[in-house]
Amino acid sequence: MSPAHNPQNTPLIHVAVVEDDVGFRDALARALGGAPDMHLAAAAGTRAQGLAMLKQAPVDVLLVDLGLPDGSGIDVIRAAVSAWPSCSIMVSTNFGDETHVMQSIEAGAAGYLLKDSSPTKIVDEIRSLASGGSPISPIIARQILARFRHAAPALPDHAHAADGALEGASTSLSAREKEVLDLITRGFTANEIAKLMQLSHFTVRTFVRRIYSKLKVSSKAEAIYEARNRGLLAD
Repeated sequence: MSPAHNPQNTPLIHVAVVEDDVGFRDALARALGGAPDMHLAAAAGTRAQGLAMLKQAPVDVLLVDLGLPDGSGIDVIRAAVSAWPSCSIMVSTNFGDETHVMQSIEAGAAGYLLKDSSPTKIVDEIRSLASGGSPISPIIARQILARFRHAAPALPDHAHAADGALEGASTSLSAREKEVLDLITRGFTANEIAKLMQLSHFTVRTFVRRIYSKLKVSSKAEAIYEARNRGLLAD
């Protein structure tokens, strides 16, 4: 599908969709086609087609339905995290139960929308996701908060050391994330990093969001300080 006219020549958000509901997929394609800052790069209607689609060039945002005719969209999410590591993934589904929600997030989804959202609203949420947000339907957000409120109590003191070791292992930065962090440390902006690394600025923002998440920080200064404390950057 050809991208809509983009008078300001802003970077396009390249989107791929895995959705078996033809009517919903067509409505979403029309909404994306009418957005001047977006381009529908690929679309699939089954799990098998979604997995095959991952052999193509990566996109900025992948939208995945969970209830596919030949399997679960969660399989596509897991594969996309490996095949397209810089892609932001969002679920769009009718399944609002806790099991599907938590499995999707654990698989790598950064957003979760129920299909009571209109295609136009989903397009707005795609923008939010590409800019570093994590769009979640309100009812899903309440489920996640309730799960954390009822989580198991804190570990006893003697278990903290082992817990910290596991946390360190799970939050190590990838080579690309370290490269982005190094450039941030040198004072380059996201747009400048995108040019230097030959990536879209949406992809760079995804890397920055993951760096902040792994280091548990919320600003550039905090990220640099924490990375140096952990020995991730040269003095």
